[in-house]
Amino acid sequence: MLLLYREYKYDYKKKILVTCALPYANGPIHIGHMLEHIQADIWVRYKRMLGNEVWFICADDSHGTPIILKSRKCNSHPKKVISSIFQKHIYDFNCFNISYNNYSSTHHPKNAYFLKKIYYKLKLNNLLTLKNVIQLYDVKENIFLPDRFVTGTCPFCYTNNQYGDNCDSCGSVYKTTELLDPTSNISNTCPVLRDSTHIFFNINIFQKNLYSWMHTGVLNMHSLNKMKEWFCNDLKPWNISRDIPYFGFKIPDLQNKYFYVWLDAPIAYISTFSNLCNHNQSLNFDEFWNIRSETEFYQFIGKDIVYFHTLFWPAILEVMKFRKPTKIFVHGHVTMKGMKLSKSRGKLITVNKFLNYFDSDSLRYYYASKLSSKIEDIEFNTTDFINKINSDIVNKIVNLAARSASFLNKNFNNLLSSKLENIKLYIEFTSISHKISVFFENMEFNLVIKEIIKLAEIANQYFNYKKPWTLLTKDKIKLQEICSMAINLFRIIMIYIQPIVPNLILNVEKFLLTKLDWHSINYPLLNHRISTFKSLYKRINVNCLDDLFM
Repeated sequence: MLLLYREYKYDYKKKILVTCALPYANGPIHIGHMLEHIQADIWVRYKRMLGNEVWFICADDSHGTPIILKSRKCNSHPKKVISSIFQKHIYDFNCFNISYNNYSSTHHPKNAYFLKKIYYKLKLNNLLTLKNVIQLYDVKENIFLPDRFVTGTCPFCYTNNQYGDNCDSCGSVYKTTELLDPTSNISNTCPVLRDSTHIFFNINIFQKNLYSWMHTGVLNMHSLNKMKEWFCNDLKPWNISRDIPYFGFKIPDLQNKYFYVWLDAPIAYISTFSNLCNHNQSLNFDEFWNIRSETEFYQFIGKDIVYFHTLFWPAILEVMKFRKPTKIFVHGHVTMKGMKLSKSRGKLITVNKFLNYFDSDSLRYYYASKLSSKIEDIEFNTTDFINKINSDIVNKIVNLAARSASFLNKNFNNLLSSKLENIKLYIEFTSISHKISVFFENMEFNLVIKEIIKLAEIANQYFNYKKPWTLLTKDKIKLQEICSMAINLFRIIMIYIQPIVPNLILNVEKFLLTKLDWHSINYPLLNHRISTFKSLYKRINVNCLDDLFM
């Protein structure tokens, strides 16, 4: 049964809505995509662990010219293509334990409803203008070329092989017609210029409003500085229409014109939550989207789509009198040997292929060890990946439980002692909870991992120093206390790491015969029976890496 809706029990501390950017419905999810969904899911799990009411949503971006081209290639209707990919995407996210409450699609009727509502609101407020536009046209394929189907040289930094909307190298945003030496990615021919009438949203009217909003703390300093560059000149009206052939929603009163994918895509944040409200009577749409809402709204996006989420999206929300995001978290790309993992550039490792060799927790842990609040690319280094998993999880964390449990099983029928052998050390471990919490809150997952590994090393040093194996015939009571102490330290570590490795946590809870709860950290397991230890996590086979990257 594939996940669409998921319910959680809460203590109702804060009400929070969290979104991820929409993956495009023209191919499989790859490990580059998964960075954002893992980052957001870790943060969501942390917030839920504290007892907050967190609603986590996403959707497939199911419209645009690439869908038309994909359907032609598959000799199938676009609706069948996006439906098939939709199911695969849900399956992939489930495999990585991404805990969405609802996962929808931009092609959902609810999205069409909100899109038309917004369009008529724009018209009513005289915010739309018709203009004649010169565009790149592929004569061989008889199609106007969307920005991502043209590559050429950046007109600002002159980097080659850049898309028709923005430069990966310098971050500049430009018109497709400004690209130097353009080439159609469809036919590999040089496109020509043709004109067409399009409809524009006069976003420049909201320039002062957007400039004020971006200084409310919604962005980190790096993103804020980048956004300021766009305000050096007046904002330009935004083209919200596209020509046929196109797959999406038609503009009601314009012949052969469709809504641009970047208009209906962010609206899916609204429609997906509205759809969730329809399936959950306890949820109130207005409570989360009203302009005076007291709930919190967080968005996770990649650095290449900041432009859309900090200009066009909040302008649309302003028109609708809906609330704007509390904060937008921006991350970098995943690279291998310095090259960005990209579906459109054909450089990727699908999550399906990854899971043929490794488990999902390994990637979640590895990304967590790299993720910080900075907008930096993450290099997937195979040697580092092996060391992180085998050294950190297997040798330092899981092995602590294995060594302790062995003595408890053979000598005490898995029963923990009735007192802590070292109360001071236990308090030392629990007192760091505030520090861990701050790191989670501020998206410094790499620092969370560093603290956890420090604790694991201290716990192992404690066990080695006490040498419980020497007490088998001398002092069995002390032997039980030392091994029980190690198990309790292991439990604290697992509570801290809980949002990062959900599959491992399930195994640990079965082993400890108790739920891992953040609020129970100050209550050690005493006179408590655990189960017989079974392998909690498998070591990575180095040879698998060769197969994965073939």
